[in-house]
Amino acid sequence: MVNTEYKIAYSEVLEILKYISKEEFNKVPPDMLELFKTNASNENQFIYDPDKTLQEQNVSEIARAIIAILFRDYWATENQKIKILAKQNYDREKMKEEKYNSDNIFKEHSTLQGKSAMTNEIIAMVEYKESIFKKIWNKIISILKK
Repeated sequence: MVNTEYKIAYSEVLEILKYISKEEFNKVPPDMLELFKTNASNENQFIYDPDKTLQEQNVSEIARAIIAILFRDYWATENQKIKILAKQNYDREKMKEEKYNSDNIFKEHSTLQGKSAMTNEIIAMVEYKESIFKKIWNKIISILKK
């Protein structure tokens, strides 16, 4: 089952694809177009204005991403593909650096320690006492093992 946001995005992409040249349209694989058609929302009435950019129109982020992927994979020249892939790799590396930055990890750890310190004040320690029968049983077991 396809998410509602993706259904809306697929219908937006199909509407946008109506405004590209036939030559560019034919570069998109038919199975991908079929995926868009079968999963598109019939309730969404998106009207594309070819005189405006995607940013100026009410196009969802998912639809923009799909159009960007279509451009990268099927319409871009080799030089454009290289630049796009380099930019994507750079962005991924930068995101990894931010996510796994040791300063950020320690900041998160210190905030967690502060929270755990507060919870330690609330939680009381419970001492576990072994019953007399359990002590006798363990003593017998230890003697028999020798």
